[in-house]
Amino acid sequence: MKIRRFVATTILLSSPLVFSPAILAAGGIDNIGNLDQNLFKDLTSDLGTALSYKALSPAKPLGNLGFDLGFDISSTRMESDALEQATTGDAPDQLSIPKLHIHKGLPLGFDISAFYGSIPDSNIDLIGGELRYAIYDGGTFTPAVAIRGTFSQLSGVSELDLNTRGLELSVSKGFASFTPYAGISTMWIESDTSVPGLIGENISENKYFLGFNLDLGQMKITAEAEKTGDNASTSARIGVRF
Repeated sequence: MKIRRFVATTILLSSPLVFSPAILAAGGIDNIGNLDQNLFKDLTSDLGTALSYKALSPAKPLGNLGFDLGFDISSTRMESDALEQATTGDAPDQLSIPKLHIHKGLPLGFDISAFYGSIPDSNIDLIGGELRYAIYDGGTFTPAVAIRGTFSQLSGVSELDLNTRGLELSVSKGFASFTPYAGISTMWIESDTSVPGLIGENISENKYFLGFNLDLGQMKITAEAEKTGDNASTSARIGVRF
C-alpha cells in the first residue's frame, strides 16, 4: 500500500509535464539588456535550475554491460518574470525541455551519462553529463548508495553563457521491477553575459529529489520530482536497455 501511494504521488507531481506549456512560444533569449542586475540574477537561478542535470536513475550501477538510451522531458517552474523580460516571444511560467539521454555502465561500480537537449522555436540548446560511483551497490535487504558529479552547459544564446555543476548523494532500493530512490545535492550555477552594465553571477543551491524507476524488461519508465532552491521541477523518462 505504501509503495502504491508513493507511485501515485510521484505521477501526480509529474503531471505538469503533460499539461504545461512545452517551450518558449517564439523567438529566444536575446533581450537580456532589458534586465537589471537583480533580474539577471533571477534569470541565472531560474534558467540554471531548469537546465541543470536531471539524473532520473536509481543509485544501483548498470554494470559492465549495461547501456540505456532514453527520451526525457523536464519541467521547471519559473519563480520570477526575468525569462519573460529576456525573451522576444512569450515565455511560459513552466519551462519544459526535451532531451536525449545515454547512460553506460563501467567497471568497478562506475557509470557515465550524457544528454543533449534543445527547445524548438528558441535559441536554447544544452549538453550535460554525469560521472557516478556506487559506494555500495545494494543487497537483498540493503539499499544502493551512490555519489555523482554532474554538469550542464547552455549553448545557442549569444548574450548568455551559463553552466551548472552538482555533487549528489543518492540511495535506492529495488522491489522486484519497482525501484524508488531519493537524494540530496549541492548545485552551483555560473553565468556571464556580454551585455554592458551586467556582470556574471555565481549561485549555489541545495537540491532534494525523489523518484522511481519501473523496469519492464528492455523498457524502463522513470519519474522524478525535485526542489532546487525555490524552484520545483518534475521530470520523466522512457528508455530502452541494450
